[in-house]
Amino acid sequence: MKSCVPVLSLHPKPSTLNPILPMPTCSLIDLGLVPYDESLMLQRRLAALRAEDRLGDVLLLVEHPPVITLGRAGQKAHLRVPEPSLAVLGIEFFEVERGGDMTYHGPGQLVGYPILNLAEHGRDLHRYLRQLEEVLIMTLSDFGITAGRSLGRTGVWVGEEKIASLGIHVSRWVTRHGFALNINMDMAPFELIVPCGIQGARTTSMTQELSRPISVREVMAALIERFEVEFGVSLLPTSLPELLRSRSQAGIIERDGPAIVSIMRQASEKGSCDPRLLEQFINLLQSGETLVGLEKARPRRL
Repeated sequence: MKSCVPVLSLHPKPSTLNPILPMPTCSLIDLGLVPYDESLMLQRRLAALRAEDRLGDVLLLVEHPPVITLGRAGQKAHLRVPEPSLAVLGIEFFEVERGGDMTYHGPGQLVGYPILNLAEHGRDLHRYLRQLEEVLIMTLSDFGITAGRSLGRTGVWVGEEKIASLGIHVSRWVTRHGFALNINMDMAPFELIVPCGIQGARTTSMTQELSRPISVREVMAALIERFEVEFGVSLLPTSLPELLRSRSQAGIIERDGPAIVSIMRQASEKGSCDPRLLEQFINLLQSGETLVGLEKARPRRL
């Protein structure tokens, strides 16, 4: 009887060899607790540079002080309290260009902003959203939480309760905005809105599901591994000053300086930024030397 197993040559021709290609890299920047408008401005800068191939892929991980954001498809009617009352509660409000409706961010929630060129990741927006969901679903599974998708509703759910939200913006195939995973946060502010514009939707957090405290740092480590697997990249921890150190890459005009300095100063205080780099950046701004400019578009604060 003839064997059906193909005969493999132990010495294939050089032209048939498939060398192991190095895994693409993606810069990982942990910004810590950063005001929403400053992180938004940074996303827009990095996305513009990525679209010009002056920067590689970047994943920003942050937490925000209390803030409610409204996406381009959202309705202000989904805010359940008068807008002026938000300031009294210490909550900011922004209308932004991401998809989706209304959501809340606050300390104890891990927010991820991938700045990716989808031309190198399949050129498929729906696939990209499903990949982000998969990263979150698998991260939750690492902690024993069974989560999944809900038909016709973007995001990640535990039963009928939403534990993670998604909202993206894509221009020239470059992404910004991203996802928010509720970890160990005050859930009360969600009562001020119709979450994601879904009437009757309830929200939950990892702490609620596990009935124990859990740190953002602990979850971040698991999420980083899941992101690497899902997107086929190697995440390389770096700092914002290191990413912006090259003038040819920075693309920041002088009027952007204060917000960037603020982010860098917070990183310096956390010990994740060399104070000397912060000083160099401030000196550059004070010198009046102009860097390559990009059009600036600030979020609308109400």
